[in-house]
Amino acid sequence: MSTDVCVVGGGPAGLMLGLLLARAGVRVTVLEKHADFLRDFRGDTVHPSTLALIAELGLARRAEELPHRKVRNVTITFADGTRRIADFTRLRGWPPYLMFVPQWDFLEMLAAEAARYDTFTLLRETEMTGLLRDPDGTVRGVRAGALTIHATLTVACDGRSSRVRSELGLTPVEFGAPMDVLWFRLPRTETDPEGVQGLVGAGGALVSIDRGSYWQIAYLIPKGAYGTVVAEGLDAFRARVVSLFPALADRVDRITSFDDVRTLTVQVDRLRRWHVPGALLIGDAAHAMSPIGGVGINLAIQDAVAAARLLAPALTAGRLTEADLAAVQRRRMLPTRVVQRVQRIAQRGMVAPLLRTERPVDAPLPFRVLDRFPVLQGIPARMIGVGLRPEHVPAGTLPVRETGHSGPHGAAR
Repeated sequence: MSTDVCVVGGGPAGLMLGLLLARAGVRVTVLEKHADFLRDFRGDTVHPSTLALIAELGLARRAEELPHRKVRNVTITFADGTRRIADFTRLRGWPPYLMFVPQWDFLEMLAAEAARYDTFTLLRETEMTGLLRDPDGTVRGVRAGALTIHATLTVACDGRSSRVRSELGLTPVEFGAPMDVLWFRLPRTETDPEGVQGLVGAGGALVSIDRGSYWQIAYLIPKGAYGTVVAEGLDAFRARVVSLFPALADRVDRITSFDDVRTLTVQVDRLRRWHVPGALLIGDAAHAMSPIGGVGINLAIQDAVAAARLLAPALTAGRLTEADLAAVQRRRMLPTRVVQRVQRIAQRGMVAPLLRTERPVDAPLPFRVLDRFPVLQGIPARMIGVGLRPEHVPAGTLPVRETGHSGPHGAAR
């Protein structure tokens, strides 16, 4: 088959890019290797910058109908008390909250909207197995098993273990991380606190995300220490969780084995070059982010919006050049660098020392200042929720009420 753009990966960046290009009249085919988007413990923190994009797309009402939880502030509890460090109600001109939405529901919403355009095709259960390349190395599309897809542009949105990146021989610069994260969930009761809270104790920390009927919990461990946690046993792990979040003492036994716990291997890296002739990499394929701030999904979506805005005119005119691809990297490199720099400072200055100590930890001075002067809480809210260079839906791509078509392998309708 033939298309203008082949997007490898049906995650947030891939589907947002597919939707925006289809709205602009560009033929786009998105490959998703699974039959659905239903995978647990994927990033589901939707920030104000992304919520604004959803509103610009005319999807705000539909997003409100998805199961979700709104969070308006972030607190961290230390040995000397609980400190509020970010207040999203202080944002001006942006949605005043974070929205936690199961990623599979969010992606199905984007896929359903994109499928209304006859320029969009989503191929589920279709995994890229190789690139099509000219003798000079120019990428001309992909192979997906027996299927060959010829494309003017191939965009890698296939995550931090990108197959496209590997096929191109591109190696990211690794910045390292002092921790990994164990994800699990436990029931939440009406008497529990609300919102997102960080809980810091002697030699450990966790982040609890209020999902209404349950807590989604990220428990920080030293890099590569999962084997040690398992060797110490389930009772020791439960005891550490309760020491940080005592309210869970009556339900922590719901963790019946380490099969109930998922491991996120944290990595922070970035490609020096996000493009080659005929191919572009965005999102985690170009820059893997730390979970600090929950910015990964939102930064990837911002990449996609910038790519759609900058590339759609050249694609529709049939004059795409590598200079156009380079423009996307120039646009998005500064926000990526700044976010990763802040994350690395936080990892080095707070997370690493915390995971090495066995003593109670008091709030650092910056957190005490933020809590003491609430007006300052708008600054981290802006940094986390909006960031640098927030993107907007390209002008001239108003909805055209077309009927999406299905393709092979169960494409979205």
